[in-house]
Amino acid sequence: MNLLEKLSELKISLPSAPKAAGLYKTILIQDRLAMFSGHLPILDDGSMITGQVGTDLTVEQGVQAARQVGLNIIASLQAEIGDLERVERVSKLFGMVNAGPSFNQHPLVINGCSQLFCDIWGNDHGVGVRSACGVSGLPGNVAVEIEGAFLLKE
Repeated sequence: MNLLEKLSELKISLPSAPKAAGLYKTILIQDRLAMFSGHLPILDDGSMITGQVGTDLTVEQGVQAARQVGLNIIASLQAEIGDLERVERVSKLFGMVNAGPSFNQHPLVINGCSQLFCDIWGNDHGVGVRSACGVSGLPGNVAVEIEGAFLLKE
């Protein structure tokens, strides 16, 4: 089963690839590494999932925001490389959660993206190294921002 069939089986439709909101590339390919800049939880209508997790949003809403970021990352990757079959594995994720000082469930929130990638590429190729941290604010007051890298096939 190819990746597009897998996405269909999982009832996943990709959003449009987000445009860079500043002076950076959304995806940069160097050798076999496809690095992606921080992506945000942009919805199909252009709005974003905003607020502090644990204050304005529940943990589950934060998880959904991280999942939406994952969908946007995949859409950016597809727009850049054209064929998601070129992905060998997820290499690294760095997730930032907009949260107050007493919130401590950052890894659980970032699991929204990690689980999406695991569901798509499997445990052996969809799970890489990862960090998750809390920050006092993110651009546009979004709930989550995630950056990282994929390894591409030779």
